[in-house]
Amino acid sequence: MITAILLMGGSGLRFGSPHPKQFHRISGKKIYLYTLERFLETELFDQILLACHPDWISSVESDLIPYNSSRIKVIVGGETRQRSSHLALLACPASDYVVIHDAVRPFISKNILHAHAAAVKLHGAVDTCIPSADTIVHSTSGALIDDIPVRTHYLRGQTPQSFDYASILQAHESTTLVNASDDCQLMLAQGKNVFIVAGDEHNLKITTELDLFIAEQLFRLKQTQTPFSSQRSLHGKRIAITGGTGGIGQAICALLTKEGAIPVVISRSAKEFAADLTSEEEARQLFETVGPIDGLINSLGLLKVGDLKSLSAQEIQTMISVNLTGLIFSCKWAEVKEGGHIVNIASSSYARGRKGYAIYSSAKAGVVNFSQALAEERPDLRVNVVVPQRTNTAMRQACFPDEAADTLLPPEKVAESIIDLLKQTNLTGSIVTSGV
Repeated sequence: MITAILLMGGSGLRFGSPHPKQFHRISGKKIYLYTLERFLETELFDQILLACHPDWISSVESDLIPYNSSRIKVIVGGETRQRSSHLALLACPASDYVVIHDAVRPFISKNILHAHAAAVKLHGAVDTCIPSADTIVHSTSGALIDDIPVRTHYLRGQTPQSFDYASILQAHESTTLVNASDDCQLMLAQGKNVFIVAGDEHNLKITTELDLFIAEQLFRLKQTQTPFSSQRSLHGKRIAITGGTGGIGQAICALLTKEGAIPVVISRSAKEFAADLTSEEEARQLFETVGPIDGLINSLGLLKVGDLKSLSAQEIQTMISVNLTGLIFSCKWAEVKEGGHIVNIASSSYARGRKGYAIYSSAKAGVVNFSQALAEERPDLRVNVVVPQRTNTAMRQACFPDEAADTLLPPEKVAESIIDLLKQTNLTGSIVTSGV
């Protein structure tokens, strides 16, 4: 029997927040849940223990209800990492092996977990280590350098750390150390050998605000396409599409119809549901008329190329209103059924402002941040944002007439990514890049 232990008893003092770091969110989901899901996905573990600060036990138990897994158990952690690890060991006496991991390392790879599961059976004690890219400096005083050792002889320790159960329990119960930095330290103090499994630079431990920022960027890199597959049917679903009369919106409507869904086309020129969504009152009245829907796709967009000084106040305001304000009003007033979807379309320009379309880029960056925040506010819905690469639309052609069409993404490809999203049941708060 192999047990995973996720240590999540930290108070978050170094993080500078009243919420411990493991409970902060990335793309709408708490950090420790990403870690837990990676362990669940491997199917390597007979049980998974979460060693949690006592003040957060009820919150964690509530978070775990949707997982409906008998393999997960929450226990009270200790005041130190060493004590939490010991309490977790005492909670799984039937285990043959244990894999101990920091819950704030959400990027742990399946390859590392499989390597540990194999290596611990051969060696009894296994650590995860990576080389150091920096020069290692030894200083006892912190003011003067005592030595600069050979860098290749020193590695950076990560987790997981895996052990024969009886050996690590004995190491905990016989140690004189009171605040060991990790479990391998206890094994070494007993004269035991510890085998090394290669780690990964992406296996980041989120400890500071900077770590959280880096983790956000890593998630954006990992969510570059819709790597999902689902057979969930959209047949009979009413899906509203703002900006549905042209470009990407029109392609979405065509695919929804093909899937047996019922597109509700919304735009200023729509035949049945016409409105200026940049007016909150018009948006409210329109969505009252539309009624309950299973999903909302916001594909409104307006780009006018020009340096800031060359743009009139009206042009600036219109771009902000169409690209951001109208989308916000739509999300506010649309009556999306529980479990339904909101998909907001941004632009690849959101990640970096560029000369000539500063207003457009900043509005699309607002779409991304708004979508992530809305995902947290509306846990009853699935709120995601799609970031298309340069797409062959009439708007794009008007702004960049010299671009070759064969270098642009067909609108149908973006529509396919959105259809895939609508078939998901658990994804929310994510940034999905279409067409890379």
